[in-house]
Amino acid sequence: MTTPTGNDPKSLIASEMERTAVPKGVDRRTFLMRSGVITATAVLTGRSISAQQQTAAATAAPPLSKDLEVVKAQSKPVMTTIDEFYKVGPGPSSSHTIGPMRITYDFYQRCEKLPAATLAKATALKVHLYGSLSATGKGHGTERAALAGIVGKEPATVDPAFLDSLASNPNQTFPVKLGSKTFTASLKDIIYDSPKGDFPHPNTMTCKLMGGDQVLNELEYYSVGGGFIEWKGYTPPKKGAPKYPYSTMAELQGHADKNKLSIAQVVMANEVSVSGKSEAEVNAFIDKITTAMTNIVKTGLAAPTATLPGPIKLKTKAGEVYKRAMDDEYEKQRGVGIVAAYALAGSEENARGHLVVTAPTGGSAGVMPALVYSIGEGGRKMPQEKIRNGMLAAAGIGYLCKHNATLSGAEGGCQAEIGVASAMGAAFLAQVHDFPPQVTANAAEAALEHHLGMTCDPVAGFVQVPCIERCAFGAVKSWTGFMIASNEIPADRRVDFDTTVSAMALTAKEMNSKYKETSEGGLAVSVVLC
Repeated sequence: MTTPTGNDPKSLIASEMERTAVPKGVDRRTFLMRSGVITATAVLTGRSISAQQQTAAATAAPPLSKDLEVVKAQSKPVMTTIDEFYKVGPGPSSSHTIGPMRITYDFYQRCEKLPAATLAKATALKVHLYGSLSATGKGHGTERAALAGIVGKEPATVDPAFLDSLASNPNQTFPVKLGSKTFTASLKDIIYDSPKGDFPHPNTMTCKLMGGDQVLNELEYYSVGGGFIEWKGYTPPKKGAPKYPYSTMAELQGHADKNKLSIAQVVMANEVSVSGKSEAEVNAFIDKITTAMTNIVKTGLAAPTATLPGPIKLKTKAGEVYKRAMDDEYEKQRGVGIVAAYALAGSEENARGHLVVTAPTGGSAGVMPALVYSIGEGGRKMPQEKIRNGMLAAAGIGYLCKHNATLSGAEGGCQAEIGVASAMGAAFLAQVHDFPPQVTANAAEAALEHHLGMTCDPVAGFVQVPCIERCAFGAVKSWTGFMIASNEIPADRRVDFDTTVSAMALTAKEMNSKYKETSEGGLAVSVVLC
């Protein structure tokens, strides 16, 4: 046991933590991490805190409603599948664009199934946005995405030109046919409601079918990050049991080591058993996603320099950065510039509202495409089989972050978006180069660790500053994490992936709401637009 020496703060903190009893039913690591922060604050500020106060603070419940499946799932094995995780849809945000469009399209389909007598009374569809959706929805184009859904358009197939036309001509109206009844819908039917309140999730919205002043049908929805959606009373779809159940990286690695498998092979085995699809079907989906990622980067690089929509008046630069990087006389420096340019290209496509792939979110949609392109067609030209394996390993990292923390900027700040994307990218690189599971996990840990605490503070609510350049830095950090992990002695890494994910979850809970995609703090406040 550590004996305090005088008033040495470190000794006092260590001694206090050793005496701290972990309450029954509370995760030990999380409790001790929170207790350490609380004790340190008390010691360093000279304030006293009772054991009861410390325990109450250290076991504070998460801000999300316990009724959400995304919260309930944390006590079960990972059940996410790859076609749920990698989604194609319009930028600039998976939670503020793709999620709301999926929600309103779902509600539209539900309304189609209502009795004819009910539909005969229908006069309008209304959507109310709350929390972060209300605070920053304008900059994210949430109202355009929501309108697209209620007129019958889906994220994966919507023409971005349709969404662009709503921005340039916001007064358009569109017919909505439900049963024998037809009425019109416009952006006026999307209401920016309360940004502050006690909501089950920061991204809450309510859809209503109206008959004059009468509500004919209503449902509360939640866009929980990465394009995933839930609703009040949500029951997850039935799936098969995973062949190798895991909830942590330690468990995933355990399966890999015991069965002499790679991370990718464990994830693939679970994909097949949980989804019921064959390996060939899973691979075909991955090929579709990597093709989309490649096309996104190529389109972004080829786009002429222009000003992005919105009040920031931000100039695009992916093409210029790429050309100048290619001319760099130093080869290794050139490589960093090229990867950054690829990420800028993907992220600028997202900012334009064009189709992107959530990996894991729209705001971080430049990171993984940059790495896929740099390993494939735009760089090392690795075989597609290795790229598929990398995508599986990356998905496994994303699943664990979603399962044990969050992918939502509105819940966890940008560490949950760029940080997770960078960790996925580092695991992708390690797996593509056939490194063992421990190196893959270490690479992901390193990349995630060095994004901890990153706030989500989009200027004017637009996914432009600092989001676009953050994708470039995230992609480069993926390479850094991979290079450190592949050159160190793997067993010597002091911090493991699970610990870092726990730290991200803890940081998310304690982060001030101003830094959670509300545009009320950080760069969103310090950058003056005039």
